[in-house]
Amino acid sequence: MSADSTGQNEHYTRVLRQRFRAWRGSRPFWAGLLTALGGAPIAYFPYANLKIGHLTLAMATTAGAGSLIIGVLLVTLGLTMWYHQIVRVFAGVASILLALVSIPVSNLGGFLIGFLLAMIGGCLALSWAPGTPVAEQSAEPGRSPKDPAGPDGALPDGSDPQRGAAGTYSPGPAPWNDDSTNGKVDAGGGRNSAG
Repeated sequence: MSADSTGQNEHYTRVLRQRFRAWRGSRPFWAGLLTALGGAPIAYFPYANLKIGHLTLAMATTAGAGSLIIGVLLVTLGLTMWYHQIVRVFAGVASILLALVSIPVSNLGGFLIGFLLAMIGGCLALSWAPGTPVAEQSAEPGRSPKDPAGPDGALPDGSDPQRGAAGTYSPGPAPWNDDSTNGKVDAGGGRNSAG
């Protein structure tokens, strides 16, 4: 191998990074990450002990079990957003509600850190929508595969879609000029009539 060669591992890491990017783009990744990270401080702070010299300050509250449950549920909802995208709306609403409940239950929602992370993650989950696949590119630039007309509206044979083959305008039969009514419209007995 030469000194300029980066070796075999560069291709492997590039493939892994592209796979992770594709995986991340097909699901509400940031919503799940922020929701799971928001559950950690909510579950941790009620059980944390702060030591100042020989003094131990315990922040245990009477709702320690409640904050542990809220934190574990938020982590679970974050993972659910990653692996089951179809329930992202439920997971988003549930994480917003759990974040709001964590304010009185768990030391202001993990000192507002967990509350804000879970709230933003829930909002991101509600607003995320799956992307649409990119359409195949046609051979000619400016022409989509579904629309045979080009950017100027002309068909491939050079004719205008609004005009016929002879170049005369032909919008087609008028919907109001049907031969079955003979030009007369009967409005009695319609949907908006009183009779």
